[in-house]
Amino acid sequence: MPTPKKHRLIVVSPSGKRETSAVDMIHEVVRQIPRGRVTTYGAIAKLLDLPNARMVGHALRFVDITRDRVPAQRVVTASGHLSHDRTGKRRALLIKEGIQLKGDKIVEFNKLFWDPAVEL
Repeated sequence: MPTPKKHRLIVVSPSGKRETSAVDMIHEVVRQIPRGRVTTYGAIAKLLDLPNARMVGHALRFVDITRDRVPAQRVVTASGHLSHDRTGKRRALLIKEGIQLKGDKIVEFNKLFWDPAVEL
């Protein structure tokens, strides 16, 4: 018996315009993460049916958080650790949102985790 084909989620912006690139879809999901909450690279990859979480990391690696209005600081590893925070800017933004960190790990990560597959 053939396996059913998976359907890819198509993100549509409020204007009704269909986003065409994986980077655009990733950025749109990240923009929907509520302030004071975090999600993981893997959760976004799973939602968008991407082959792996690294694609999400690459799409967010060079985001200018202020200019692009993509809150990349809210995306962390599956274990709740910050990554790609060479300047400490993402850490500072999370603290400003009321998220506590111990070292580079989110305190109470499980309580703050926002699952896009459930929330969207």
